[in-house]
Amino acid sequence: MVKTLKKKIRMEFEVKASPSMLFNYISSPSGLSQWFCNDVDIYNSFYKFKWDGDENIAELIKKTPGKGIKFRWKDSHPDEFFEFEIQQDELTDDVALVITDFVEAEEEKNTILLWDNQVHELRTLLGG
Repeated sequence: MVKTLKKKIRMEFEVKASPSMLFNYISSPSGLSQWFCNDVDIYNSFYKFKWDGDENIAELIKKTPGKGIKFRWKDSHPDEFFEFEIQQDELTDDVALVITDFVEAEEEKNTILLWDNQVHELRTLLGG
C-alpha cells in the first residue's frame, strides 16, 4: 500500500559561502555529518543517515555538481523527496540554500524549526 502524499514545503536560507563550498556540505558524507546528521554511509546510490542511534536510508535521485542534490526516503511515496538546491543571484552573487521537504500537515511548524536549527549549524560551519 502506498502512503498518501504529504505537504510539500520549500524553505530558502541565505548562506555566506561559495556554491562549491556549500555543495560539499550538502552532498558529501563528511559535509553532511557536520550539520545534517551524526554520520553517513553510502552504498551505491543509497545513503544511510544516522542520528543518535536512529538510521534512515534515502536513495540518491539526482546530483548536479555545484547546484544541488535530491533524495527519496526508502519508505516514502514515489512523488516525495527532500532536496538541497543552491541558488546564486546573478546580480548580487548572494548564495541561498533552498530546501524542499514533504511533511505531515500537523508537523509543518516543527519541521520548519528543525530545518532552521540544522541550517544554523551549517551557517556556523561556513563562518556566517
